[in-house]
Amino acid sequence: MKGGGGRPTLLVHVCCAPDALYVLGLLRETHDVTGYFYNPNIQPPEEYKRRLEETVKAAGILGLPLLEGPRDFARWSRATRKFRDEPEKGRRCDVCYALRLLETARRCAELGMDACATVMSLSPWKKADALNRIGRMSGRRLGVGYLESDFKKKDGFRRSVALSREHGLYRQDYCGCLYSRRPERVAGEPGGKDDGEGRGGSRG
Repeated sequence: MKGGGGRPTLLVHVCCAPDALYVLGLLRETHDVTGYFYNPNIQPPEEYKRRLEETVKAAGILGLPLLEGPRDFARWSRATRKFRDEPEKGRRCDVCYALRLLETARRCAELGMDACATVMSLSPWKKADALNRIGRMSGRRLGVGYLESDFKKKDGFRRSVALSREHGLYRQDYCGCLYSRRPERVAGEPGGKDDGEGRGGSRG
């Protein structure tokens, strides 16, 4: 399936607005891009709603379509519960990556698109090698291509911080899952803080 101008079509999993704005902006230079917001890890519901709304805003800035996937929190919870005590970048994260990337590949195949990808390698808290390995496996399983990446290279993360601040986008301070929430956040601290080093955002 080719998009406008004969360019390959690409379904890109997006986890948050800051990552979407930077990475989709890069990828649209070479691909016909559609964003796919599938993040059953994000809790509580008001946090999910806020991140989705901000991602819709980012897609609008870029003039790109955005699809929302199913809100499979129960499925995500079942898959990750036994790894709840793992640290960030541990086995729980790999399971979470696999759930989201397999669903992205499934939707990519369903839509007849050429390949899929994810914005998550932009984050310093995400393992690009694991994402690429899981993405390749998911793509092969569903019969679609997977675009490997490490978007944090070439100062990508800091560029995304500056761009999201320029557009006033919400920058979250935890990945989204309840297990990763800082204790003070669980106690009711308002979200969206940024410590001046861009730690808000890119943790989806």
